[in-house]
Amino acid sequence: MKLLDKLKMNHHPHSAALDLLKYIGPGLLVTVGFIDPGNWATNLAAGSEFGYALLWVVTFSSIMLIIIQHNVAHLGIVTGLCLSEATTRYLPKKLSRPILFSAMLASISTSLAEILGGVIALKMLFGIPIEVGAVIVTLACFIMLLSNTYSKIERWIIMFVSIIGLSFLYELALVEVDWSAAASGWIKPTFPEGSLLVVMSVLGAVVMPHNLFLHSEVIQSRNWNLENESIIKKQLKYEFYDTLLSMVIGWGINSAMIILAASTFFRERIPVSELDQAQALLVPLVGNNAGVIFAAALLLAGISSTITSGIAGASIFAGIFGEAYHHKDLHSRLGVVCSYLPALLLIFLIGDPFQGLILSQMVLSIQLPITIFTQVYLTSSPKVMGKYANSRSTKGILLVLGTVVTLLNFALLVEVVL
Repeated sequence: MKLLDKLKMNHHPHSAALDLLKYIGPGLLVTVGFIDPGNWATNLAAGSEFGYALLWVVTFSSIMLIIIQHNVAHLGIVTGLCLSEATTRYLPKKLSRPILFSAMLASISTSLAEILGGVIALKMLFGIPIEVGAVIVTLACFIMLLSNTYSKIERWIIMFVSIIGLSFLYELALVEVDWSAAASGWIKPTFPEGSLLVVMSVLGAVVMPHNLFLHSEVIQSRNWNLENESIIKKQLKYEFYDTLLSMVIGWGINSAMIILAASTFFRERIPVSELDQAQALLVPLVGNNAGVIFAAALLLAGISSTITSGIAGASIFAGIFGEAYHHKDLHSRLGVVCSYLPALLLIFLIGDPFQGLILSQMVLSIQLPITIFTQVYLTSSPKVMGKYANSRSTKGILLVLGTVVTLLNFALLVEVVL
C-alpha cells in the first residue's frame, strides 16, 4: 500500500510554488488592517513632516507584526480554535467574559475608524455628507458579509488590496522620488527633531486587537487543522509564507504612502495631518487624476478594513458561545451587528471624523494589552498548544514586543488626552 501511494505521488508531482498559492489569502485580510485609514493618516504625516527619514519605522513595524501575527495564526492551526474560542475554553468565565467583552468594544472602535475612512473618501469623490456616507459604507459592508462566503470575501479583499497597491504605484510614477534617500530611510533608524510622536503613532497603529482575533479565525478557512501531524507541520510552514508575503505587501503600500508624501508635501514644506487635506493638496501638485485615484484607493481601504473588522467582531462574539465564524450563523451575524451598529450611531452623535478617530484610538490603546497578553498566555500554554507551545525564547520575544506596543499605545493615549 505504501509503495502504491509513492507511485501515485510520483505520477502526480506538485510544484512547491503552486502549493504555496493555495495557502495565500488569510494573511492579506490581516494586511488590510495594516493599511487602514488610520495608517494612511500617520504615514502621510510622517512623510510630509520628515521626508524619507521615518521609512525605517515601517520596516521595523512590519517585522514586529510578522512575529505577532505568525504566533496567533499558530493558535488557529494547532487547536482549530480562534483566539475568542480558545479564551472561552481555556480561561475561567470570570476572566474570559471581561476579556471578550472588552474585545467587542475594540471591534466597535475599529469599525468606527474604518467606516470613517470610507466616509471621508466618499466626501472627497462625491461630496456626500458624513452621516449619509456612513450609512452607505456600513450597509454595503454588512450586505457583503451576510451574502458572501469567506472564500468570496477573500477574493474581494485580494482584489481591493491589489488595486490599492497599483494606485500607489501610479501615484509614485507621477512624482520625482529620491530612491537613494528612500533606501537609506528604510534601513537606517533616525529620530529627527520633533518626530517622536509620529514614530509612536506609526508603530502604535500597527498591532490592532481585532487583527489578532481575525487571523486566528481566517487561518482555518481551508480546514487546516487536521489530525495528521505531518499535515499540521506543512500548514504551519505555509502559513508563515502567507503571513510573510502579506506583511511585505503591507510594508510596500505603507512605504509608498510615506514616499508619496515625502516627494510632494515635504518637498514643498507642507505638513499634512488630515486625509482630505492630502487629497486636496495633491491636485495642484501632481494633477487631478492623482487626487481622484488617491480618494478611490482610500475608499477601497475603508471598505476592506470595515469588512475585516466586521468578521473580527463576528468571530469574537461567536467565540463567546464557543462557536466559529460563519456568515450564516446567528451569533456571527449578531456579532457583525454589534460591531457596526454602535459605530454607526457614534458617527451620528460625534459628527466630527477627527474626534471619532481620537475616540477609537483611545479605546484600542486601553484594550490592546488585554488581547496581546491573553494571546501570549494561550500560545505559551502546553495545555492549549501541546508540543507546539511557545519556546522560552519565543515567549520572551513576544512579551518584549507586547510590552513595547503597549507602552507606545499608552504614550499615545496620554498625548491625546493631554
